[in-house]
Amino acid sequence: MLRELAVQNLALIEDVRVELYPGFCAWTGETGAGKSLLLGALGLLLGERGSSEWIRSGADELRVSGRFELTRPEQRMAAAEILQADFGDDDLILTRRLTRAGRSSALVNDMPVAVATLKRLGEMLVDIHGQRESYSLLQPSYQLQLLDSYGKLNDLRQAYIVCAERVRQLRRQYQELAAARQTRQRELALIRFEREELQNAQLRPGELSELTRERERLVHAQSLALFTSTVAARLADDDGAVSEVLARLAKESHKWATFDPKLADIHTRLEALRPEIDDLADTCRDLSEQFEADPERLDEVEKRLSFLKKLQTRYAKSLEELIHYRDTLDAKEAELQKHEDDLSTLDQSLKAAYEELKRVAQQLSKARVKVAKKLAAEAQKHLVDLGMPKAKLDVVMEQIVLPEEPLSGELPAAGIDQLELMLTANPGEPARPLRKVASGGELSRTMLAVKTVLAAHDPVRTLVVFDEIDANVGGRLGDMLGQKLAGLGRSHQVLCVTHLPQVASYAQHHWTIRKTTTGKRTTTTITPLTTEEARVEELALMLRGESRSETTRQEAAAMLHQAARAWNL
Repeated sequence: MLRELAVQNLALIEDVRVELYPGFCAWTGETGAGKSLLLGALGLLLGERGSSEWIRSGADELRVSGRFELTRPEQRMAAAEILQADFGDDDLILTRRLTRAGRSSALVNDMPVAVATLKRLGEMLVDIHGQRESYSLLQPSYQLQLLDSYGKLNDLRQAYIVCAERVRQLRRQYQELAAARQTRQRELALIRFEREELQNAQLRPGELSELTRERERLVHAQSLALFTSTVAARLADDDGAVSEVLARLAKESHKWATFDPKLADIHTRLEALRPEIDDLADTCRDLSEQFEADPERLDEVEKRLSFLKKLQTRYAKSLEELIHYRDTLDAKEAELQKHEDDLSTLDQSLKAAYEELKRVAQQLSKARVKVAKKLAAEAQKHLVDLGMPKAKLDVVMEQIVLPEEPLSGELPAAGIDQLELMLTANPGEPARPLRKVASGGELSRTMLAVKTVLAAHDPVRTLVVFDEIDANVGGRLGDMLGQKLAGLGRSHQVLCVTHLPQVASYAQHHWTIRKTTTGKRTTTTITPLTTEEARVEELALMLRGESRSETTRQEAAAMLHQAARAWNL
């Protein structure tokens, strides 16, 4: 609900502040007094485009602010979602500024926001009828939303939304896995090749150092055999070998050992050396036989070493790292294969979710068709009351055909139905979409009829503004318009600019808008009519203008009393 509207420096408006109330509020006044300016100010506050040419002469800036009271939890939740922030109280204060330099700024509760944010808040809070671009009821998505609320289909609608989001989520997961599938297949092929190669390589820890030593032995086999055979010969086999010399020295030392204990020790040590020398000679002799040139084995070792070094170069890993890497390949293959299995599982889950989506969509669509017929029939009754007895309102539903494949096409946000309100204003004329109806009066009255039917089903948009609803309407029909607006005022705050006293008499709250000239300056004022006498005077002025008489005032008072009795105003 709009509690307060303040406007400074907008064309004829210098400084106007009006406090508003629940129910049906009427703004009246002579043509050109500034009623449209005030509605234009409200439009600016709700994010419509402005121009620096609107700024009052002599001023540098125009400013519009409004205080909205969010009386329903749905409103607070919707506002918090738009602002991405919580607010501590029920008031939402919107401010819009335009400067002479053409700069525009917006505030919500003193926090800077984009003008687009004001527009979103405005669409959430207010339903304006009078400027065609502001008709929320002309938006098919909003019509569908209200149809679902009217038919108590919100549970089915939510079930569809949940199914659609599930399908979108599965689509994203499937597309991510599918997009990486080619890369994953290459990785799998590489892993399998590497695993086979490394398994066939039969790598062993320490093998490289062992082969390196063996290669060195094979390369120097002849030299090693010559050396060990020479050692064996000089130690034991040749004439005058070390073993022979030791035997002679040991024999001679034995002869002298009795003369000195130390010589006896020498004899003992010489005797001890002989077995070691003989054993060493045997070892060298055996080795000389082993160190034989083996070109075939050398070739095998060379090839094995070359193969191992190539593996190390290719993988940029040491032999030990290659052995560890080989042991990790099974787990890597299993992980990649799991993604392939996941893709297959996702495909099945996506198909099942898509079938469920189509089932729920069809169920919701069938229910909507039934509700739409009821809505059109009820709105038709109000059109008769509003002076359009020959008009015909239809709700046309068309289904969006979903693709056969679950991965194809966009999913409709709120079901597979496209809704269009069609109006045949006069017999013989073709039915036209409501958003293409040329007559502002017909459009406003049709909107009032539909809004009256749907009044109890829109918990968020609680302010309804009508500007052109009484265009080309006479007194008898004006009385019916007033009754409809008063009825709508029981569930919504209704703000109506009207030229008909019959409409204004049904308002719970009434303001008059005047244009006054002081010196060379003209300003617009808005004054609340808080007494019965003031309202009667305004209604009489609307009936007969400056020629009003006491009889006119009595007629206005009767009109006011009749409206009060009818609606307990």
